[in-house]
Amino acid sequence: MGLESRVVLTGANGFVGRHLADTLMFRGFDFLALSRVSCTADYPILTIESLGNVDAMKAALSGYSVVIHTAARAHVMQDSVSDPIAEYRRVNTQITLDLAKAAVAAGVRRFIFISSIKVHGEATALGSPYRASDTLMPDDPYGMSKLEAEQGLMKLAGETGLEVVIIRPPLVYGPGVKGNFASLIKLMSKGLPLPLGAIDNKRSLVGIDNLVDLIIRCIDHPAAANQVFLAGDGEDLSTTELLRGVAEAIGRPAHLIPVPAALLSLGATLLGKRAVAQRLLGSLQVDISKARELLGWEPPVSVKEGLRRCVRDSSV
Repeated sequence: MGLESRVVLTGANGFVGRHLADTLMFRGFDFLALSRVSCTADYPILTIESLGNVDAMKAALSGYSVVIHTAARAHVMQDSVSDPIAEYRRVNTQITLDLAKAAVAAGVRRFIFISSIKVHGEATALGSPYRASDTLMPDDPYGMSKLEAEQGLMKLAGETGLEVVIIRPPLVYGPGVKGNFASLIKLMSKGLPLPLGAIDNKRSLVGIDNLVDLIIRCIDHPAAANQVFLAGDGEDLSTTELLRGVAEAIGRPAHLIPVPAALLSLGATLLGKRAVAQRLLGSLQVDISKARELLGWEPPVSVKEGLRRCVRDSSV
């Protein structure tokens, strides 16, 4: 693997894209970041109104060999659009496929698509992780739109010879993380007692440094072409273990009360919080052995170190 590939990165203002851009620059890659909003950085950025404009994107991608597509419409908790499913499909499916068609027209060799574990579903049985070859059963519009993009990309690859690489991460954490993980850090920093001291589930996470490392491995590795990889830290944690790990990283004790999971599940159901209970009490595991075997890849950062970096550098 060398640095001969010229890379175009979308979504450089997002959580994954921002960390990826910094690492590409640090490792000496020749790359261009695309952004819908004008901004400044230590690397070249081209402001472009729409990634779905095939003609404009063909010109922007000319001379580049790899596209890494991280831009997406992520989970919107309180959606203001009239048709959320259509909007997910417009951004996550149609714009992705339009960008890939522009890449083909521009002579791009490889298209790396950051999908989501949500194309598989929301939960696994304990000890039965998702594998890349499993039947895909997304439960929400976000997962559906990502799956439809995957299917369209593989069809395009078969028709044109474009090399497609699909990476499906579970929950991604790291410095600057937002959403539920940021809320978790805030909660643990307050030192409040929580009834989550006896949760015996297992969940896979992926630290941002590990995800970025896998993406970069896929830029030039010949075995990555037209493959799907699941991303993860290689260390699954129970909710109780995760909370203790976050507390340790913060440097505070974890006050966790051992309330039976069945009782918590019943209470959450009565309060209409079944989805929250599933995330806290259920399992979601991924098998990263395919990336290990085909790419010779190992997550370079442990969960303990990843949590330490996340807490140290997050302004939460």
